[in-house]
Amino acid sequence: MTKKEIQDQITFLKSDYVRIQGDLDKLEANGANVSNAEAQLERIENELKELNKQLAERK
Repeated sequence: MTKKEIQDQITFLKSDYVRIQGDLDKLEANGANVSNAEAQLERIENELKELNKQLAERK
């Protein structure tokens, strides 16, 4: 992946993270099961860590 592709993927994942976080807040407020949303957030966090590591290696 190029540096630009990595940055684009990071931007996409960050926006997805914000969306899921908002959904999680709504689920919690309604007393719904939040485990799936929490798992998605954890997956995104791990992907972001890996992408940031790759980005740092390219600088």
